[in-house]
Amino acid sequence: MTDVDSGFVRPAPLGYRPHPGERTAGPSARPRSGPVPPAPRSPAETRPVRASSALGLWASLPRELAVRFTPRVDPLATAILREVQLAVPEYRQPIEGAFGHVITQGVRQAIVQCLDSVGKPAAAPAAAWSAVFRDLGKIEFAEGRSLDCLQTAYRVGGRVAWRHLSEFGQTAGLPAETLCTSAEAIFAYVDEISALSIEGYTAAQTRAAGNLARRRRRLLDLLLADPPSAPQTIAAQAAAAQWALPEEVTVVALEPRSGQHRLATPDLHPDVLVDFEGTEPCLVTGAPDEHLADLAERLPGWRAVLGPAVRLADAPRSLLWARRTLRLVQRGVLADAPVTHCADHLSTLWLLADEFLVRELCERSLEPFRDLTPKQRARLGETLLIWLQSRGSAPEIAKILKVHPQTVRYRMHQLTELFGARLDNADDRLDLEIALRAEALLGS
Repeated sequence: MTDVDSGFVRPAPLGYRPHPGERTAGPSARPRSGPVPPAPRSPAETRPVRASSALGLWASLPRELAVRFTPRVDPLATAILREVQLAVPEYRQPIEGAFGHVITQGVRQAIVQCLDSVGKPAAAPAAAWSAVFRDLGKIEFAEGRSLDCLQTAYRVGGRVAWRHLSEFGQTAGLPAETLCTSAEAIFAYVDEISALSIEGYTAAQTRAAGNLARRRRRLLDLLLADPPSAPQTIAAQAAAAQWALPEEVTVVALEPRSGQHRLATPDLHPDVLVDFEGTEPCLVTGAPDEHLADLAERLPGWRAVLGPAVRLADAPRSLLWARRTLRLVQRGVLADAPVTHCADHLSTLWLLADEFLVRELCERSLEPFRDLTPKQRARLGETLLIWLQSRGSAPEIAKILKVHPQTVRYRMHQLTELFGARLDNADDRLDLEIALRAEALLGS
């Protein structure tokens, strides 16, 4: 087979295109008179090129190119590995062991895949071929590197391959059109294997994130379990969840506000343990000042109640009081705010910790009010509470109530008739104050 029959011509300047009627068949080539038919082209050269597919571009090239370039595969693979190691510091390690096997396999697989595709019908890449480059992306994630190293390696490999192919092409006298198509194929191929590695990296990243999220959700359940989980179990799960165990934790009880549609996932610090899907959503953090400082802005559409900071073993108690506080907010006993702190309402929480007992105390202590009208009871109860709190004179109490001092004297006379000596007993006065405060909170 001659060079002309195989689609090759002898050297011509890179990018040179013959004029009609002129062929370059060697140094002695010269114009002929009259029209000259073009050189025969192989079937692969006549197929349409799929510009978006590297394999389609390789398929458009003459098969003879692959046959003649094959002896250069090993030198090219060696050159690519050397250049990649020079360009990417993270890969400057002996080409031995698992790392060496993978990167060597990847380089050689890339070269062989390209040559195998030259002059052949463009087909979908084999699954095993695609898996090599997806696996490289997965390995980069497992090694804790970003994709920058691998992408740089691909670009360097593409440039080295093009340099070797262009030197070969000029020596072999490849037409400029063939060289241009080869360059396009090389860099399209770099784009495609980069995309495969991105897929592998993203898949590994997503799987790792899912696993970590499940481990942290399990850790949250263990921390809030009642009865408490064993410390060894919590420590082991915390290690698996990559969560440093703090000395103290704060638990936050959550509730979506009424009228909310589907809420977006809040943007919280990654070290906050979260449960947004449960019937009683909550958060756990060991650094509330850092993680929860702007909680209202980070939880739009949610009502949040911060439980008290407690030792790790007492996390269920922090959740208990956060949820009790949340119920008081729901009932209107406490003001409804985007974020409520249990620490701001300790006396109220203590006072209403057992409402049955509180109501029993109210009935017994305030029994003298039983026959009064609601209006009389409200006025006398208000006056009695202020007197118990301040033990002030009639003018002082009148100023607080914004009534005439004589009105206060009249009410105090009624209270003395109703309660008698109980107003002089310290224990009875304490019961009366607790009962009146509880009635004010409960709205009864």
